[in-house]
Amino acid sequence: MMRVLEFLVALVIVAVIGVVAAVVMPGSGHVDRSLVVGKDLRQVYDVLNNLRRLPEYSVLRSYDPHVEFKFSGKAYGPGSELSWNSTDAKVGNGELSIASTTPDFDKIDSNTKKASIVWDLDNDWRGMDKHFTLDLERQGSRGQLTNIIWSYDVDYGWNLVNRFANLYIHGDPDAFIQFGLNNLQNVLAAVPNIDYSTLIPYIVQTQPTPVLLVPTSMQRKDGLDGLDDATNKAIAQIQAAAKKLGVNVTGPRILFTTNYGDQTYTFDVAMPIDTSSLTVNGQSVQLTAPTPPALDASGAPAEASTAADAAAAAAATPGSRDRFARLVVDSNVRATLAFGGAALKGVWNGTFAGVPQTRDELKAYAQTHGYKFDDVVNRSYDILATPEVKDAGGNITSYAKYEIYLPITDAPEKTPEQEAGIQPPAPDTGNAPASASTAPAPAGTAPAPAGTSAAPAAAATAGK
Repeated sequence: MMRVLEFLVALVIVAVIGVVAAVVMPGSGHVDRSLVVGKDLRQVYDVLNNLRRLPEYSVLRSYDPHVEFKFSGKAYGPGSELSWNSTDAKVGNGELSIASTTPDFDKIDSNTKKASIVWDLDNDWRGMDKHFTLDLERQGSRGQLTNIIWSYDVDYGWNLVNRFANLYIHGDPDAFIQFGLNNLQNVLAAVPNIDYSTLIPYIVQTQPTPVLLVPTSMQRKDGLDGLDDATNKAIAQIQAAAKKLGVNVTGPRILFTTNYGDQTYTFDVAMPIDTSSLTVNGQSVQLTAPTPPALDASGAPAEASTAADAAAAAAATPGSRDRFARLVVDSNVRATLAFGGAALKGVWNGTFAGVPQTRDELKAYAQTHGYKFDDVVNRSYDILATPEVKDAGGNITSYAKYEIYLPITDAPEKTPEQEAGIQPPAPDTGNAPASASTAPAPAGTAPAPAGTSAAPAAAATAGK
């Protein structure tokens, strides 16, 4: 009997000590980790202000490669939600939602020194009011670096059992942050260092459009004059083919960029026509969309060399299909269905020198916002919406207007700018346009576009 009494007394003492320990333990928990990345604050802010890329850098997929993610709510900013479920007990089920951002995305510019994003967390970790805070601070002599402080906070209240969970805050919560930061750095490294703060892109739904096109190229050293020569020659071939086919050209020229290399710019010149059914070599053919080329032994697209392409073009038989399944009209002219589906659109007012820069801005923007794109079949393209106007002396009196499109998938209906109703700025006519002899600028070196934007009204006519 005495032993039983001693045992009960010991249990009471242990319980009292446990209660006292829990009472004196903090009623909240906090852990944080930091990392400096070589990216502009705006790019880091955009990646973290939507949850579309989180599956790529979260520890959850490392624990369970088969974890299922589901996006809901808004695509960007407060109201964005991401839930997950897994049969792995370490991952379990949970949900993240963006609760707040400071400042708003349209207030982020090169002068912004700090920003903060809060994610609310709902999972099986103990505690209440669980949330991550991501504080961003611009660093570096030129503000080219961003310090990310990723912290986790939780309230345990007076739940004494939950208070003991603070002893393990350096377990799963700490691992979630540390692993996420390391992988986030890899995700950001793939985004080009391009300032797209003046870009106001819109997502538009384009319609499949029949086009005639000519693959061509130019030497970058030949500049804009070389581009004009190559484009005009291709247009002449397209117009001659259209006349021979008995079809009408219905819109301005389109340039599909194949490879914007350091020495050579390879592209397809296209023009829309009024029918998707052509009679070639005595056969009636219905045009179809291009398809990916055959893969090489490594599983990569089997890109032919320029010489091989030229040889294949010379040997092509009218009515056959090239390696992209485009209809061969003659040795140089192809016919296909272009566009169709969502595209991220921006506008450049000026000479063609600014088009490559705008195209790269669209790609960087798509990467930070989680929109997918490819450069093999669904290539970016630009449309000369309004030609430039020159006076009698050959001086440009009115800029050309180029509409630049980046076909995308897995994207929302609207960009944040589009949802907010932000209108594009008017073209900057106070600055002289680039000289006609200026070569198209390399990616990342052209001046930021003046008036780079996309008007909402253009969405209805994109790709037509």
